[in-house]
Amino acid sequence: MKLSYRFFFFVIYWLLAISIIVFKLLPPHFFDPITFHGLYRSKVQIRHVQFSVSSEELLRAVVLDAHGDHLHRNKSSHSILANAKKILSREQRLERALARARASIRRALADRRSNLSSVTADNGGDDYIPSGDIYRNPRLFHQSYLEMERRFKVYVYQEGEPPFVHYGPCKDIYSIEGRFLHEMEQGIGMFRTHDPNAAHVYFMPFSVTWMVKYLYTPPSKDLNPLRRFVSDYVRLVSTRHPYWNRTHGADHFMLACHDWGPHASEGDPFLYNTSIRVLCNANTTEGFSPRKDVSLPEIHLYGGEVSPKLLSPPPDNATRPHLAFFAGGLHGPIRPILLYHWKNHDKDLRVYEYLPKGLDYYSFMLSSKFCLCPSGYEVASPRIVEAIYAECVPVILSQHYVLPFSDVLRWESFSVQMDVSDIPRLKEILGAIPENKYRKLKEGVRAVRKHFTMNHPAKRYDVFHMVLHSIWLRRLNVGLA
Repeated sequence: MKLSYRFFFFVIYWLLAISIIVFKLLPPHFFDPITFHGLYRSKVQIRHVQFSVSSEELLRAVVLDAHGDHLHRNKSSHSILANAKKILSREQRLERALARARASIRRALADRRSNLSSVTADNGGDDYIPSGDIYRNPRLFHQSYLEMERRFKVYVYQEGEPPFVHYGPCKDIYSIEGRFLHEMEQGIGMFRTHDPNAAHVYFMPFSVTWMVKYLYTPPSKDLNPLRRFVSDYVRLVSTRHPYWNRTHGADHFMLACHDWGPHASEGDPFLYNTSIRVLCNANTTEGFSPRKDVSLPEIHLYGGEVSPKLLSPPPDNATRPHLAFFAGGLHGPIRPILLYHWKNHDKDLRVYEYLPKGLDYYSFMLSSKFCLCPSGYEVASPRIVEAIYAECVPVILSQHYVLPFSDVLRWESFSVQMDVSDIPRLKEILGAIPENKYRKLKEGVRAVRKHFTMNHPAKRYDVFHMVLHSIWLRRLNVGLA
């Protein structure tokens, strides 16, 4: 009988020991049921790390270590095992932190006790709490943003020299490209890390706009020099560092506002298909994937600054005599339709190809209820942000365009989105919007302005932080274990 008990405890002991070993070998997220899928209606695929060490070598090293069989004779296996353990421990630490962030956000979704409709309104300080109809779910956004501030770390590659790398345009139509590069390298200190092993994402700071300026030969339409530069840059960082190869670039991102940003990213197939691409040209028919890519707002800074006229829009009770306004050239397939039907046709809809001498563009925006924002050759338009600055309700006339920050923002609460086929009925549709609904839209425009403001230095919830938050959301769905 004593032997039976001893044998029983011996079996239990070894079963427990084997269970502990198996538990230790499993990735940390194996038992974690929390995912971020669907919370922002942006279902990002979970991608898994691929180590530079082959599976066969790694398995062989682990087996040798487990049995202690001739490990001292196999220095290569010992080195592989040491590197693998180091990588795994780092990945485990990062993934556990991200799992805690997901859990915190999920708890915010489940918590029905907080009443966000009664929170303090924004006073311009650091205590802003998102609320109102402009957000898909203000509770989730707020918690996710706080988790980003607490945890998110970005490593910026140092390879490359200006003007192609570490430098970009800070004025004119593609200004956000250079401003983000500068802010990421010189500002936003809480997010940048100089320790690549502590980073959640890796930023490749090249400028597509400057590639076009210095590498492109007009009017050749030959974009291969841009693709070659991108291919060479990826090859450079993947050769000098192990981080790209672990995930095939899934935790890396590029940023470009130039129309040819998507074409430049074709220089590396993993960058195009796997990495996070932050693009103004967020066109789903040209490879933009909302699951992994980020739509970047296009902000036109004449002379490097926002027009003083847009800094202080008229008071809410000021009269806006024009129903709608547009002025712009015949670029792309949509504007010719708009100009055909409405150019100089109606005194309420002030539609021009080019403004007559003596008339001011921003004055028209500030005196119009709606600002028409048709796409040009590409889907994005700086008029959208200009309209928001002017507190003129944007009318989005575009196709296949993923609007910026649409993971978080309800664009229907501060803009009007119309099909191109509705352009002939433009006045009828806009004129039929009740005054109370227009006022509600205008309130939404005023509320959302802070998220499209470019501050120097950057401030919480401004456009720089919103771009980072969009990247954070996509990284939050990337499993690296």
